[in-house]
Amino acid sequence: MTKQKAMWVLTSVMLLSVLGTAGIALPYPVLAPYFLDSPPNDLTHFMGIHPKILLGFSLAFYPLGLLIGNIFVGALSDSYGRRKVLLITLFGSAVGYLLTAMAVVYESFIGFTIARLLTGVCEGNMSIARAIAAELHPHIERTKAISMSYAANYAGWLIGPVIGGFLVIYGVSTVFLFAAGGIGVAFALVFFTIERRQERKDTSTIQFWSIIRRNNSLTLLKNKQILPIFWFYFLYSMGLNAFYDFYPVWFVDYLDADSQTIAWATVALTACMIIVSSFWVDKLNARFGEIKLMVVGGSLLCLAFIIQPFIGMDRVFPVFAMIGVFIAVANGMVPTYLSKYFGHFGQGKVMGLQTSTFCVTNVIIASLGGPLSILSSRWVILTGAALVMVSVVVMLMTRKRQQEMIDHYDAESSVEVANV
Repeated sequence: MTKQKAMWVLTSVMLLSVLGTAGIALPYPVLAPYFLDSPPNDLTHFMGIHPKILLGFSLAFYPLGLLIGNIFVGALSDSYGRRKVLLITLFGSAVGYLLTAMAVVYESFIGFTIARLLTGVCEGNMSIARAIAAELHPHIERTKAISMSYAANYAGWLIGPVIGGFLVIYGVSTVFLFAAGGIGVAFALVFFTIERRQERKDTSTIQFWSIIRRNNSLTLLKNKQILPIFWFYFLYSMGLNAFYDFYPVWFVDYLDADSQTIAWATVALTACMIIVSSFWVDKLNARFGEIKLMVVGGSLLCLAFIIQPFIGMDRVFPVFAMIGVFIAVANGMVPTYLSKYFGHFGQGKVMGLQTSTFCVTNVIIASLGGPLSILSSRWVILTGAALVMVSVVVMLMTRKRQQEMIDHYDAESSVEVANV
């Protein structure tokens, strides 16, 4: 592969990430006002259960699906090919959004949660896009390719909520229909830009269920060297998801905000994530290294989460922009670290572990945060701050062990280069 071809593939991956993530992010500024501020209906007041608890369950079912999907989707793409698995899962994702829209129209909470679960399973395919980006090394430096892929994800998180916030005036079901359309565009992009011969591998002796059972992302946890970064990211993403899932609830509870206001705050957050990930993450990594940036970024993010629940509307945008900077720094180091030191196990498998971890923590926080938010949504975000700080402590406690692994890897790499 030439560098020019690698750049074209990276561009395609970034466009796929933008469209896919935008579809995921469309409903986020919509769900909290829909459950908490809209006129009661059979979906938002199912069996007389408190709307905040129903919202928590609704938020949990989607990442539960992501968790299920990411456990095996990345590993399947390692064996059956990125293109084939992407096309199948994108089609399923579009169907999931259509079913979600139908559930809203017919006010079915059970149908809504099942459709969100199905959509999540299929959208475990974002790990495949990151795997493709990581595999462009050495034509494109690994950190640069992954950070650009993340920047595209953040762009989707910027575009999606804005579109969702302003489409909601046409009805909540319209938001999910629009998301299905975005996934359809992503399907066409993969079909016409990702080459079959680039992704296909010989699978004649590989059984589908054997891959799921023996080669899924969770099998990586048998390797003790990966456990320190896993536990850091587990606790870190618990805290991050507490913020992601419940800052819209905080907006409604304390600022009486509507979907448009939540969408613009998300723009401030994600715009800074895009800028930092696109232009600074690879430079900072080259100078300071992954571990130091995870520690510093996580510490600053913890402080920002402590401040955020107590600000007024006049400080929302600068504080959310600051949070976006810290997320981009800490978050961008995890996939680079995993890809660099554990990519030999399979890039799809490794990226699947990262996304699976993010998803399982989202399920936990969404389930526990719903009841806690009845007391106060501030408590959920402050709990997130505490979890991020614990993750930093874990990183500091295991820093020596990780440095020994890094030194060993660098020594082996130097020997390989010398032999060449």
